[in-house]
Amino acid sequence: MARTLLLDLDGTLVDTVPDLLAALNRLMTTRALPAFSPAQVKAMVGDGVAVLVARAFAAHGTEPDAGALDAFAADYETHVAVDSRLFPQVRPVLDGLARDGWQFAVCTNKPERAARTLLEVLGILPLLRAVGGGDSFTVRKPDPAHLLATLAQANGTADKTVMLGDHRNDVTAARQAGIPCIFAGWGYGAPGMAEGSTAVAQDINEAAAIANRLLPRHS
Repeated sequence: MARTLLLDLDGTLVDTVPDLLAALNRLMTTRALPAFSPAQVKAMVGDGVAVLVARAFAAHGTEPDAGALDAFAADYETHVAVDSRLFPQVRPVLDGLARDGWQFAVCTNKPERAARTLLEVLGILPLLRAVGGGDSFTVRKPDPAHLLATLAQANGTADKTVMLGDHRNDVTAARQAGIPCIFAGWGYGAPGMAEGSTAVAQDINEAAAIANRLLPRHS
C-alpha cells in the first residue's frame, strides 16, 4: 500500500492570509469596524471560518451579527485564490514525493468547496486522493476522526501515513489518531504549537526528508 502524506492547507501548503485578510477587512468595513493587519489575521487562522469570524469580532469587543458568517464565507469563497500562493518549493517537492511512491490528501478546517477551488487554481488538486474540509464530516480537527475519515477516502491506512501541519490542531489530531506529525515551522502556528509533534521542519524540503525517514519506501 502507498504511503500517504496528510497535508494541512492554510499555513502549510498555501499562504492564504492575503485573501483571508482582504475578505475579513471587507466584512469589517461593512460593519464600521477597524481593519486588521496580516499578523493579526495569521494568529486567528486554523479553526475554520466560523471561529475566524468570531475571533475577529471579539478582537473589537463585540460578537458577529446574524449575517456576518454567511457574508464572509460567500465573499471569501469568491476571492479564495486572488493573492494566495503556494509556499516555496511545494509543487516540486510534492512531485518528487509522488515519484517516490507517496500519495497525498488534504485535511483542512477550511470549507471543502473553498479548499477545492483554491487547490484547483494553484494546480495541486490533481495530485490529491482526497480533500477533507471542515464541513466534509460531522467532526473537524483537532478531532482525530477528521484525519481518519479523510485518510479513508484516500484509501490510506494510519500505519502508512504521516501528517504535515502548522497548528496544534494538526498535532493533536495526528497524535490521537496514532499518526506521526511533522510540524511545519514555516507556517502560521506559534512555536509552542509544535509540542507533541514527532519532528519540526523549517521548510517543505526538510519535511519531505523527515517523512521519508519516518516511513522508508520499503518499510
